[in-house]
Amino acid sequence: MPNPTPELPLHKDQLDYTPTPRCVPLARHRTARLVTAWGHPDLAGDAALVVSELLTNALLHGSLRDRLLRVRITVTATALRTEVSDPRGEREPCARTAAPDDQFGRGLALVAALADDWGAEPREGVGKTVWAEWALTTTPRGSEPLARGRRAVHDMLG
Repeated sequence: MPNPTPELPLHKDQLDYTPTPRCVPLARHRTARLVTAWGHPDLAGDAALVVSELLTNALLHGSLRDRLLRVRITVTATALRTEVSDPRGEREPCARTAAPDDQFGRGLALVAALADDWGAEPREGVGKTVWAEWALTTTPRGSEPLARGRRAVHDMLG
């Protein structure tokens, strides 16, 4: 599904990171701060966690020496979209089922549970972009019963 957000952005941020473990908390905090500042504090935690998971995957599976990783956050009238791009286009992400005692392997399952939609596409130039998207509604998310994603995360984590 190529670029599911064709609308003009109301807010947009993009930052390139050196592929080191330190980039993950930096991007997570930046995402939470920006999404909150842009008027969507109800999505800030989920978006920050998703960026953290996608950036960790890019760091572990998609980084190349001396090539930056990119995080892009966009808000349109109808959607919040986060993107993480890396230089390894030949490695498509795929969610897998982790065993209960596995320390790794739950990242994309968390992304799928928290976001309304997610996917991967070729990056402009070289590499790939993994994205996650949330529909923006007029109903504050905190006022709904447990959302599908939060319930799935709760069930997955026990």
